[in-house]
Amino acid sequence: MNETIKNIMQRNSCRDFEAAPLTDAQVKTLVEAALAAPSAQNLQPWHVTVVTDKKFIEEMDSSGMEAMAAMEDKMYYNRIKERGGKLFYNAPCIVVISTSEAPWAPLDSGIQCQNVVLAAEAMGLGSCIVGLLRVPLDGPKGGDFKKRLKFPDGYDFAVSILVGTVKTGKEPHELDFGKVDYV
Repeated sequence: MNETIKNIMQRNSCRDFEAAPLTDAQVKTLVEAALAAPSAQNLQPWHVTVVTDKKFIEEMDSSGMEAMAAMEDKMYYNRIKERGGKLFYNAPCIVVISTSEAPWAPLDSGIQCQNVVLAAEAMGLGSCIVGLLRVPLDGPKGGDFKKRLKFPDGYDFAVSILVGTVKTGKEPHELDFGKVDYV
């Protein structure tokens, strides 16, 4: 089987990372994969921020968990508590994608995100696409966090990807061919 197809089929969302940091070469490869993504009209309406500062990651994690604990609907909070109580699952690296308000920016950032997770898989690393970074970014410290994440003026959070060495793995989800029609 082609290596690219193999990486697509075996990739899963890691929610338990080793503490070991990524190497500079691994981070560089993730960034290059993100920047290699195609975009509508080649507008590239994105900005990539790579966070490897463990203290900063833990600060955003704590802020997000506090905010979720205060929410009326505790579904996400309880789910994360059951998985160890860390919003970012101890990942040593978070790739944060922020975007402009360009019409196709959400789609473009999704393509960019897929490039990052497949690059991580190809390097033998685990990854998890996480939208819940939005919680601390919308919280009381959100303005400070956005400034520290170096979002350009007019850009906002789109998606984030946790990356690191897998501590506890799992099998990829089953393919559901019931979700497919052929015309």
